[in-house]
Amino acid sequence: MKPRKHHLWIRFNSAMALLLAAVITLMVNYLSFRHYYRGDWSSAQLYTLSAKTTGLLDNLDKPVDITVFFQPGNVLYDDISNLLREYQFHSDKLNIRWVDPDRDIAQTEELAVKYQVTEPNVVVFDCEGRNKYVRADEIADIDASSGIERITAFKGEQAFSSAILGVVQEVVPVVYFLTGHGERDITDFDRRTGFSGVAQLIERDNIEVKTLLLSTEKQIPANCAALIVAGASQSMSQTEADIIDSWLRRSGRLMVLTDAGQTSGLEKLLRDWGVLLRNDIVLDPARTLTGREVFVASYNRHPITDKLGTTAAIFHLPRSVEPDYTQQPKSTSADRPQVTPLALSSKSSWSETQPEQTPPKYDENTDDLPGPVSMAVAVEKGGTTGLLDMQIRPSRIVVFGDSGFVSNSGLTGGDVSLFMSSLNWLLDRDQLMAIAPKQVNDSHLKLTLSDLRALFWSAVGLIPASAALFGAGIWIRRKK
Repeated sequence: MKPRKHHLWIRFNSAMALLLAAVITLMVNYLSFRHYYRGDWSSAQLYTLSAKTTGLLDNLDKPVDITVFFQPGNVLYDDISNLLREYQFHSDKLNIRWVDPDRDIAQTEELAVKYQVTEPNVVVFDCEGRNKYVRADEIADIDASSGIERITAFKGEQAFSSAILGVVQEVVPVVYFLTGHGERDITDFDRRTGFSGVAQLIERDNIEVKTLLLSTEKQIPANCAALIVAGASQSMSQTEADIIDSWLRRSGRLMVLTDAGQTSGLEKLLRDWGVLLRNDIVLDPARTLTGREVFVASYNRHPITDKLGTTAAIFHLPRSVEPDYTQQPKSTSADRPQVTPLALSSKSSWSETQPEQTPPKYDENTDDLPGPVSMAVAVEKGGTTGLLDMQIRPSRIVVFGDSGFVSNSGLTGGDVSLFMSSLNWLLDRDQLMAIAPKQVNDSHLKLTLSDLRALFWSAVGLIPASAALFGAGIWIRRKK
């Protein structure tokens, strides 16, 4: 009986051990289902969402339907799938539907009529009848020069977040570009002088773009959310400047992009608002390649620049844009303009007031300013909380000492981020600030024909033969 009882106890212990292991396994699976860590292991962190996007998704209170019209063989298919999976993880308000234009022909035709889609490989966002579609070229920059499509920059997050915010918002802001004084033309496609690229960039962020000829209109339109004066080469009349100043004081929003040696007629207005435009050129030997451009060395703390990090904008022969403390009232009340330098050159730079001298150098006996020199400022005035907690909308201005940094040939990642952050700050659209494209490095393994042959024979012949010889050696040794 004792051996039998012993065997029973062994079986019982084994059964309990198996049961305990099963319970522990179930508990670990349950806990891992409820509490887990998500990580983006891609080399370029393509699918890691920024704080701005997660904030937008957390505050989403309306359902958004996303229809992906993409061919499975497209180079962007997997990246879009992974990115949208991250979006859906952060919000249950997103309803995603995939449609293959080549196979789901009936569904494609039905949705194409509904959303007026005329091309394949687009993503459509819809919220309560307001829709916007994002094209493949807005999602990524693709290089096909080698005969194989390769992603060089992934812009999916910026494009998708902009589309979601655009269809959720019921009112689309309108931005006007001033014309009539030699300003940059938003219909000009010239690489050096044109501004068509920045106009498309603004519209992609769900902002309507229009032009304004102030000498004809005589006033700033009531629906003007922000006015942009880009690279004016001729001086406007005092009457026009007064119209802009009066509009500004009624909570207006103004962006000025001014170039060295140019006079726009807004100099006195800006000085009254605490901004000094000097007749100079900023030179920075430590932050340049050709001597004509300045890589922004650092940013001051401001809502515009908080998310820019080390992203560098590139200004071309910029002029200095400094706070003019002599013109600001000594009062510390809300009526005093708060002027914050945004983009700064390095300590080895200076503002050159005699650019014709060769070679240019810093001269203490002139009006040259030592670095770091401010090349852009942000101004805010009048934002207060009144009676009954009523918010009074402040007036805001952003001034850049260069307009070429967002011309068609100058729209790099850092330039785009700085410009769009500034515009979104003027429009109170903080959620979409500084979502820059993510650069993708070419990590393909490039092998010659001889390399492929060597790899084949190593895998098919050398490795199996080595294993066989090792096994044969062990067998012979044991036989002895």
